[in-house]
Amino acid sequence: MEIDAAREVRTTCPYCGVGCGVLAKVAADGQVSVRGDADHPANFGRLCSKGSALAETIDLDGRLLHPEIDGRRVGWDEALDRVASTFSQTIAEHGPDAVAFYVSGQLLTEDYYVANKLMKGFVGSANIDTNSRLCMASSVAGHRRAFGSDTVPGTYEDLELADLIVLVGSNLAWCHPVLYQRIAAAREKRPEMKIVLVDPRRTMTADIADMHLAIAPDGDVALFTALLAYLGQHNALDRAYIDEHTTGFGQALFAASKLDLAGIAEATGLSEDELGRFYSLFARTEKTVTVYSQGVNQSSSGTDKVNAIINCHLATGRIGKPGAGPFSVTGQPNAMGGREVGGMANMLAAHMEIENPAHRARVRRFWNAPALAEKPGLKAVDMFKAVADGRIKALWIMATNPVDSMPDADAVEAAIKACPFVVVSDVLESTDTVRHAHVRLPATAWGEKDGTVTNSERRISRQQAFLPAPGEARPDWWIVAEVGKRMGFGEAFAHATPAGIFAEHAALSGLENDGTRDFDIGAYAGIDGEDYDTLAPFQWPAASQGSPPTTRFFANGNFYTPDRKARFIPIRPVVETRTDEKFPLVLNTGRVRDHWHTMTRTGKSPRLSQHIAEPFVEIHPADAQLFGIGDADIVRISSPRGEVLVRALVTPRQRQGSLFAPMHWTDQFAAKGRLDALTASLTDPVSGQPALKHVAVRIEKFAAKAFGFAVMRARPASVAATYWVVAKCRGGWRVELAFADDNMGWADFAASLFGAPPTSDTLAYHDRDAGQHRIAAFDGEHLAGALFVAPGPVAVSRGWAAEKLEEVHAGQRERFRIVAGRAGAGRPDAGATVCSCFSVGANQIAAAVAAGCTTVASIGETLKAGTNCGSCRAEIRAIIEARRVQAAE
Repeated sequence: MEIDAAREVRTTCPYCGVGCGVLAKVAADGQVSVRGDADHPANFGRLCSKGSALAETIDLDGRLLHPEIDGRRVGWDEALDRVASTFSQTIAEHGPDAVAFYVSGQLLTEDYYVANKLMKGFVGSANIDTNSRLCMASSVAGHRRAFGSDTVPGTYEDLELADLIVLVGSNLAWCHPVLYQRIAAAREKRPEMKIVLVDPRRTMTADIADMHLAIAPDGDVALFTALLAYLGQHNALDRAYIDEHTTGFGQALFAASKLDLAGIAEATGLSEDELGRFYSLFARTEKTVTVYSQGVNQSSSGTDKVNAIINCHLATGRIGKPGAGPFSVTGQPNAMGGREVGGMANMLAAHMEIENPAHRARVRRFWNAPALAEKPGLKAVDMFKAVADGRIKALWIMATNPVDSMPDADAVEAAIKACPFVVVSDVLESTDTVRHAHVRLPATAWGEKDGTVTNSERRISRQQAFLPAPGEARPDWWIVAEVGKRMGFGEAFAHATPAGIFAEHAALSGLENDGTRDFDIGAYAGIDGEDYDTLAPFQWPAASQGSPPTTRFFANGNFYTPDRKARFIPIRPVVETRTDEKFPLVLNTGRVRDHWHTMTRTGKSPRLSQHIAEPFVEIHPADAQLFGIGDADIVRISSPRGEVLVRALVTPRQRQGSLFAPMHWTDQFAAKGRLDALTASLTDPVSGQPALKHVAVRIEKFAAKAFGFAVMRARPASVAATYWVVAKCRGGWRVELAFADDNMGWADFAASLFGAPPTSDTLAYHDRDAGQHRIAAFDGEHLAGALFVAPGPVAVSRGWAAEKLEEVHAGQRERFRIVAGRAGAGRPDAGATVCSCFSVGANQIAAAVAAGCTTVASIGETLKAGTNCGSCRAEIRAIIEARRVQAAE
């Protein structure tokens, strides 16, 4: 594909469900730059740290560029024939349910559509599920129970119009920074706006919250069920809306009214005063938006949590109106698009129901698919259990890394390893999942892909290519269509362009749609390639009947149930205790600010690895004291399923009795950091979403005999340490180390780490009595690598050491400074990175505060820190406050 390097291309960010518009430009020398698209209605030019660094993630290092069978490079014909013949043979011998697709919210809608069409329409099984099952399945189930459809009622504009925003289980500042900044900007214009954060942790999002409710794990069901009772008791109901547009209110209120305030306080871990203040604020504020994310969804009671929230909005008529409604924010760029095409095991395309005979008949006719699946398939967790027990014998994984992201990840890895036939379509040649594939298929990546995505407010945007596809990489839709042809379904998979697939998808959505289905983009059924290329972002529905555009749903009822009324769902909170004497702590898993999923993209960016470079666990000071853990210790976290080694971060932000650890680190980046090896395959009974945020574990200090830190120009091929974590930095790589043995041959270890034998260009310092060792190796005038070893955590500035990889070291004095592990006079150390967008360190911010900058705004004016995505502003404010307190002492 020829790409015009002279033009700036409008595309969409491939990270979270905010769906930010991006302008990508390729310069004459091939350099790519990105900036926010000021005309895109999701972000109006804003980008978070990850989006701002997209140009650093598109190199070809580690790319899978050619098809492979059993590690042998082959042509596309041979690879596709193998996939098609093996799937066809498996189906012939064992039936259609013996095969499965596990797909991803990283796919474009066109990719998703073709994969779903092949599996459900022509293989004849609904065994296609997606990693969105780990993300938003409980929202889908809650929407369908209440509304009769998977409909997000509101828009991003509601976040700016609301008088009260309740953030539930959402660290918006780090996980959806652009939405956070839209709220923060609205708050500055209207200081009377109130914000409540409901989260066991005091996250960076709490920086703008008027109230932080440090709720007990899974206490949300009780919190919102009791809120419904409070609304009934305090005459805060919209009786007209309830009577005209809903059913089941009496049963839901009766169930809620059985709860007393003391019992709710116990179930939520909140005081009666906190509950009363929150309930009163909610009751008296008409314009209320409740934003919820993974803290609600990733739970064994996730669907009940969603319906408990929706019940409160239905009861007050606060739904579908400007500044009011329940709002689910999605974690992936196209989780919503996958839901639209039926990319989950219990859905049909175009939001039709697989259980509905009329819907099945409609899709069967449209696709001319006589083998259309007639019952739901296996959801993600059950799918991999079926792989493990042999029911599924051929598995195709697309654009996702389940060996790291699925619960009980070690068992999932064992299942994939034992599966007779595994196909993986991916962009990287080495991930924890790709390494187990029999057939590896090279897919195009962001910047090379062409199609559409749908964000959290139902806005469809284009992802457009601005780079040619490298090697033999091909679009996912093309790969799936080619397999479909080879399986004998050629006419149905004669897709030539993504524009044609989108037009087919749109036509199906509008087929016989008389307004009884929410998803309708039939207006685009006849779209051609030229109009597709210039397609502007739009919100569905866009009905073919020419009806006026609808940006919000349900303000005047008209739900998608048979009687067109919303259903209240009676909720009875159940408090689960999963801890015991052996596993006394609750582990909550999640994300950090600058990394994404399993780091296959963000791990390539030097600046995104500088803010937080290694896996960690937050632990409350009282728990740390109880278990003999100090700040920066290496600790072992164990569950009945596995264990990890991570760095301890002792902080009062964490709730006592609970831990928090991020899920990003994989075997590619850490010795033992795969966090989902700890989590259980326990799921919500309605949605099938796993409970990734409530895991019983124990913690203990890892008895390291020595600690190390190293920087090197080349990534180490292997690391002979008990604990290691690698991270990209400018000029090379940095490595954190810990050892169970301090009797290492440090010179040989350093040579192995740096990838070169010891030479005369090596300087070393050894104090064996003190356990101090420092070794620096040089390649000409450049540093090949430097290793620092100490009996405790190494007190060397990581940023300063990494800078040495990019500098020239001609003189001995400079080389000895490296071995000494400190900067010379007049060489200030920036300190730990706070602002990734502009690479500003904590020491630089502290120095600016000492020089007279006393506000976040003045720091921004001086250093630019906090002026792009803004997700570091809370940390900047903390540095300012610490300096103020220090000055007052």
